[in-house]
Amino acid sequence: MKRKLVIDVDTGVDDAQAIMVALAAPNVEVLGITCCHGNTPLDNVCKNALRILKVCKRLDIPVYRGCSEPLLGRKIHAGDFHGKDGLGDAPDPDAPGLELMQKEGAVEAMIRMVKENPGEVSLVATAPLTNLAMAVKLDPSFPEKLRGVYIMGGNTDSRGNTTVCGEFNFVADPEAAYIVLNRYSCPTYIASWEFSCKNSLPWSFCDAWLAQNTDKARFMERIFSHTMKMVQTARYQKELVSGAGFTSCDTYAMAAAIDDTFVTESEQVAVTVELEGTYTRGMMVLDHLELLKKQHKAIIMKTVDLEKFKKMLMDSLK
Repeated sequence: MKRKLVIDVDTGVDDAQAIMVALAAPNVEVLGITCCHGNTPLDNVCKNALRILKVCKRLDIPVYRGCSEPLLGRKIHAGDFHGKDGLGDAPDPDAPGLELMQKEGAVEAMIRMVKENPGEVSLVATAPLTNLAMAVKLDPSFPEKLRGVYIMGGNTDSRGNTTVCGEFNFVADPEAAYIVLNRYSCPTYIASWEFSCKNSLPWSFCDAWLAQNTDKARFMERIFSHTMKMVQTARYQKELVSGAGFTSCDTYAMAAAIDDTFVTESEQVAVTVELEGTYTRGMMVLDHLELLKKQHKAIIMKTVDLEKFKKMLMDSLK
């Protein structure tokens, strides 16, 4: 039986890579893609999701418009990293229009799809967690119906990539991250910023990956060019925890949702999010001393099978 996924994105380049990995996986059925503010304004997020589906010939998958701003905080984007449009500012005159978006809102669609498939849906969240927080607010039983949630976000060693101590997705909506980490009772897998960096691939693999003679590979090369230049600057090299490699952050969460054997080492620990610190707002907090007295523990990914990861990425551009 195929794994049923709902993918919540703020479609930047690594979201695109994660979506394409899911679409290429033979054991996966993508029920829908829900869009959230984040890497780029919401209209761009929606257009980008449709662009990816078009290049993969999967415009049959419904795309839903979600939250355009965080619950409380200031709206931020990642235009310097992913390009102003989220996909490297690579022009696409034949991009699908927003008229292809579903009329139903993302949060309502998320709740409905999970209700129709209780216990079967894995929710892969590669964006700020605003849509997920709204879903549990509207339906407190929503998390109980999920097979699991796979989150790219947060950090484990206080290493920020957006603020001194904060990872982008959590900093973009700290209140939403707090709600999700404290209200979601289903199995919760977290691919943190430091974990993603520590499990990077060599750039030589990236070159071979993009060199495949396919429309998908040519598309990825166009949209990834801007980001590749950014990550090879001194600023972004300093952010990498170990080495200087190709790090497709969102795709780690996706790979874990697709294959239970992908994660080779993990740690179960209660987590929450700091909301008030001057330097630490949005930072994920790991409760090793169990002072929070939380029964629910998140599964923090530590190491993965990089050979499986390479195969998933290669297959995604075939």
